[in-house]
Amino acid sequence: MTNDQALGAGQSLSRAERRRVLLRVLFRSLASAFVLVALYYVLPIQDLQGVHLGASLSVGLVILVVVIVWQVRAITRHSYPALRAVEALALTAPLFLVLYATTYVVLAQDSATNFSTHQLTRTDALYFTLTVFSTVGFGDITATSQSARVFVMVQMVLDLAVLGLGVQVFRGAVSVGRKHSSAQSGDQPEAKDGNDHPEGTQS
Repeated sequence: MTNDQALGAGQSLSRAERRRVLLRVLFRSLASAFVLVALYYVLPIQDLQGVHLGASLSVGLVILVVVIVWQVRAITRHSYPALRAVEALALTAPLFLVLYATTYVVLAQDSATNFSTHQLTRTDALYFTLTVFSTVGFGDITATSQSARVFVMVQMVLDLAVLGLGVQVFRGAVSVGRKHSSAQSGDQPEAKDGNDHPEGTQS
């Protein structure tokens, strides 16, 4: 039985097949997060210096919304919507964090007075973004200029949206996907005679 056939026959999956599906989801989730962080470190962010950060961030957030909508559609159509939602979170959350970390790197390049640390490295920016996202706030790096504080305040508001509204949207998509999967399973014809094999038992 192929992996696609296994995904289409949820109740017929063996323990080994379920383990393979879970491992595949875990691998893809970690791989997507790794690729996003790797791109953050290798792309020439310094070339963005001098661009209008407000407009650039707005474009980035629009892209994020498009990705979320695409992920929601994928969840509702997937045989295992809950697992697909895990992959969606593993893509959208790092994308949001990397987007803001990039913004802070460019802000620090524009002016050394934007942050308390005179030279904000990419690791510093990602670290600062994570502390704001998790509401830890160690205070070792702070926004000091008015423009930098505006960007940080916007991130705080969007953090609430990502943690609250975003998770609820994915949960709703999982519910829709489960109903859709159950409806498809109920429409499958039963075997007519002993020569037919029910779905998921074919070799």
